[in-house]
Amino acid sequence: MSQSERWGLVLVLVALGAGWGLTQPMAKIAVTGGHGHFGIVFWQLLLGAIALGAVNAARGKGLPRGPRHLRLYAIIAVIGTVLPNSASYQAAGHLPSGVISILISLVPMFAFPIALALGIDRFSGLRFAGLLAGLAGVVLIVAPRASLPDPAMILWVPLALVAPFFYAVEGNFVARNGTEGLDAIQTLLGACVVGAVLALPLALGSGQWIDPRPPWALRDLAVVGIALVHAVVYVSYVWLVGRAGSVFAAQVAYLVTLWGVLWAKLLLGEVYSGWIWAALALMLAGLFLVQPRPRAMLARIAPVPDTAPRR
Repeated sequence: MSQSERWGLVLVLVALGAGWGLTQPMAKIAVTGGHGHFGIVFWQLLLGAIALGAVNAARGKGLPRGPRHLRLYAIIAVIGTVLPNSASYQAAGHLPSGVISILISLVPMFAFPIALALGIDRFSGLRFAGLLAGLAGVVLIVAPRASLPDPAMILWVPLALVAPFFYAVEGNFVARNGTEGLDAIQTLLGACVVGAVLALPLALGSGQWIDPRPPWALRDLAVVGIALVHAVVYVSYVWLVGRAGSVFAAQVAYLVTLWGVLWAKLLLGEVYSGWIWAALALMLAGLFLVQPRPRAMLARIAPVPDTAPRR
């Protein structure tokens, strides 16, 4: 591989981090604009299914619909999008977007003890130190009264932790059980389709349905942006894993957090205390120490988000 090709892959990595990081401020815009979490989740899944379906069709791939495949899609949809994203979007209405981006970096720190409990990983002193660094970062966010703009925001931090916890559960589920012979795009496409079916009655029954008819406001464009960015970036991430390897591609996790904080400052004008910056440093240190081995990683950033990484 030439030097120019290497730099090209680095630029792709940076672009992926910028894309995934952008989804947090867009979620903030959508929620504070009045959209409910179930409505956002439904359209994210439906639009993601359309985009990924087009990619899958262009590849000439089908989408298996046997009982075991439908079970896989349902599990990934629930623990990878419906539950974590619903919690994350609710928290976005009450916490700074940058803080949520920092907390999302806890995914591998949750994943490590879960993997130990399931017996699919072995104890490591360095990774345990990374876990402690992540916990210390959370303490710096919630303990000092001057860390958040309003001390009452602390009550919403546990809700923001639901998303990284479920992303960690999802990664361990896939690491332990596999994807029934499907590749990453097929798995995510199936999860989007089944997830949209599950989320539709939630959006309608909760009164959070988002009318797709124009005119469209900024909050509506944010919902579309979340779905399309997740789909495009996720497909690009899968390509990068195949081109440069999972170890290189996994470094996007750092960039997602850093870009999330940067986008929140640029687009939302968020200002953070010294405690938050210290928490960010601890989270990144913990992420460096706790990064799972390639074989234990789902081919997405969980992070993303969601089944969009996500990741």
